[in-house]
Amino acid sequence: MDEMQQLSAEARTQSGKGGAYRTRQRGFIPGVIYGGNADPESVAVEGRSLERFYGTGHLLTTLFMLDIEGKKTRVIPRQVQIDPVSDRVVHVDFMRLPEGAKIRLFIPVRFKGQETSPGLKRGGVLNIVRHRVELLCPAETIPDFLEGDLSGLEIHDSLHISDFNLPPGVVPMIRDRDFTIASVVAPTSVIDEQRAAAAAASAPAAATPEAEGEAAAPAAGAAPAAKAPEKK
Repeated sequence: MDEMQQLSAEARTQSGKGGAYRTRQRGFIPGVIYGGNADPESVAVEGRSLERFYGTGHLLTTLFMLDIEGKKTRVIPRQVQIDPVSDRVVHVDFMRLPEGAKIRLFIPVRFKGQETSPGLKRGGVLNIVRHRVELLCPAETIPDFLEGDLSGLEIHDSLHISDFNLPPGVVPMIRDRDFTIASVVAPTSVIDEQRAAAAAASAPAAATPEAEGEAAAPAAGAAPAAKAPEKK
């Protein structure tokens, strides 16, 4: 993560829907700070700056130094409420992050090397198993994203969590297996052809019909068929 972002705020004394409405009318966004062995604190955050960070898509993984009328608190947004009509931020919850704190976050995954992947160049399809990965991160080393390199992948190859370079101190929450992030799979047309070929190979050969009017030859060593008795 880049250097900590700065965000201005002020203490919020007006509560309820009416107080929140008046806060927004002034260009601020209502919020609450919690955690860190301290009481919850109601704040009003400078709206334009918060909206700008929300527009980047990284608001919930961005560490802020919140300046509340001169008192600075290190926080990270944990929940954001969005107006369904205007798509504007209407409320935000922050969590305090004291020195040495760790936090669980879902970090987005990106990929590079699509142009040079042998499997993709041969018509393979990138199958993304996890678009985000849950990590336990020290507050000082929260990554903006994880980047996977596809440049060496053939069809049927996969990228696992061990193939990603994690920042110091960052560990995945799933630790009992080397789980898959993405794989290069064969295109559907190739899979269908392979299935058809396998089905044809496993089908029993059709029996050759006897020529019409011919009787089957007796088995080797079998007694000749008995003649029918003559009519008197």
